[in-house]
Amino acid sequence: MSAPLEPEVPGTAHDAPGLDRTVRDTHPGTPGARPDASGIPAARPAASGTPGPHPDPSLGSTSAGAAQWRRLDPRTLLVHCGWMAAPLGSLALTALATGGRITTGAWFTLAAIAASFAVVTTIGLIRWARTEFRVNLPRRADGTGEGAAVGGPGRPTLTLDVRSGLLTRRLRSVPLHRIRTVDLTASPLHRLLGVTVLRAGTAGSGDGRSELSLEALAASEAERLRAELLAYADAEAVANDPVVARISWRWLRYAPLTFWVVGGVFVVAGSAYRVLDGIGIEAWKLGFVQRAFTEFGASALWLTVPAALLVIIALGSAGALALYVENWWNYCLEWTDARTLRVRRGLFTTRSVTIERARLRGVLLREPLLLRAGGGALVRAVAGGLGNREENRKRSGLLPPAPRPEALRVAGGALRSPFPGSTSPAALAPHPRVALRRRRVRGLLWAVLPGTAVLAGLGAAFTPVLLHCAWIYAVVTTAVVLWLARDAYRSLGHGVDGPYLVARSGTFSRDTLALQREAIAAWTFSTSPFSRRAGLVTLTAAVAAGEDGYRIPDLAAAEAPGFAAAAAPGILEEFLMHPGTTARLPEQRLP
Repeated sequence: MSAPLEPEVPGTAHDAPGLDRTVRDTHPGTPGARPDASGIPAARPAASGTPGPHPDPSLGSTSAGAAQWRRLDPRTLLVHCGWMAAPLGSLALTALATGGRITTGAWFTLAAIAASFAVVTTIGLIRWARTEFRVNLPRRADGTGEGAAVGGPGRPTLTLDVRSGLLTRRLRSVPLHRIRTVDLTASPLHRLLGVTVLRAGTAGSGDGRSELSLEALAASEAERLRAELLAYADAEAVANDPVVARISWRWLRYAPLTFWVVGGVFVVAGSAYRVLDGIGIEAWKLGFVQRAFTEFGASALWLTVPAALLVIIALGSAGALALYVENWWNYCLEWTDARTLRVRRGLFTTRSVTIERARLRGVLLREPLLLRAGGGALVRAVAGGLGNREENRKRSGLLPPAPRPEALRVAGGALRSPFPGSTSPAALAPHPRVALRRRRVRGLLWAVLPGTAVLAGLGAAFTPVLLHCAWIYAVVTTAVVLWLARDAYRSLGHGVDGPYLVARSGTFSRDTLALQREAIAAWTFSTSPFSRRAGLVTLTAAVAAGEDGYRIPDLAAAEAPGFAAAAAPGILEEFLMHPGTTARLPEQRLP
């Protein structure tokens, strides 16, 4: 008989031989959550009459200590077979390109695919058979009947338990009050099969290692399980309308105002070239490609070049519109209860992200250059528990490109207070004038000088035409650089607005950050030889959310420590020396 498992830190993995036993948790339950007759804490009804989320009794987790283990949906095995689409598609394209003749190498590839399919299917079957989960209510310390956690009588600690493994059984147990986000993600293959992936993020799961993932569950069961997991949260009434924003298709006009209108065309073209090259087709040797380049070079460039740019912009705009619709279809941002903000969106790949209010540390208002010129902006959340940097970029979006007034309204709705600068211009402190000079010099050194030098060198070596191109390039780029430097300097600003630190910077993407001052964990002062000579310093606020650190570039070195100390008291005071005081070293006694 195997020994029982030792108590485990919530949100971490635990390996032990044999079958698992009940993992007891000593964390107290969430104050104010009252268990119903079955022991599950019931959500308090909203004052507005809108009930909060309640666990579904059909999920089988209401019996104390005896919650039945449940398995993933059997269609999980079909999801694991989705990887075969790429190699089988390559074989089909090869057969079409060779007129239906399949080479010996293709047969070997097909045999390798069959062997891999057998191995992957077997592994998937074992993983499905040995992966189980449950929502569990521990027994009393004496092991009899329904009991309460150490937090007090009548406050049981519900846990989400997931066990897996063949030779070594692995049990992961997370108290529900530690779960911060519950996301449902369904790719086109998942939606075709009617399943979805559930990911539960816990406190401290920013790197993704403490995240529980169940792949895959039936869509209806995943929705019920998410409601059950979030039922432990406080469901007090939402003071205002819980729906912050919904999609408006009039916002489609902002979709083309992004870099991907041009860059996306080249990314798609490069991907297509790599796919064709991988199956043995050299795109540059195709007849219609060679004819197109020949006709392009033989025509008047002053007509063909603008026409080519128009085609690229048209294709990029169509792609941007399609991507906008796919990403933000059925978009809705709402407060499901007083503590949970949820974003739902997606057409083919659906995504539903929940953010606990306690983990929402601020909001970022982003205005890319083209979008800003069109009067638009987008909003991102600064929150913990959204995974690593890549996952955070995918999950943190609160609003697609939309009119700037709408973005300000949504940012205020997420903060539950007016976004700084939404009602009146934000009173941000300007940066020293030398910051403008630094931006001008950097632009001239990195944009104007290299291009001019290359064109002039080629002109001197080959043709005088390029010499004219060199001075034209220098004049045009100098004007553009000076304008961008001026815009970047005017965008600089920092200040304190009530409980928020406000920082603004950038020109290609002007970002305005409203960050909770209490969330700042540390300050970093960064300088270079050139910035020290100019008397400037870059201040970075470290926070356990979002991008982990947010920069305020080119502050006056003499003012930066005082501003940092005022924005986040209690971090720098012991390192500061005020005027009129002398530094005193601690006394030391010789042995």
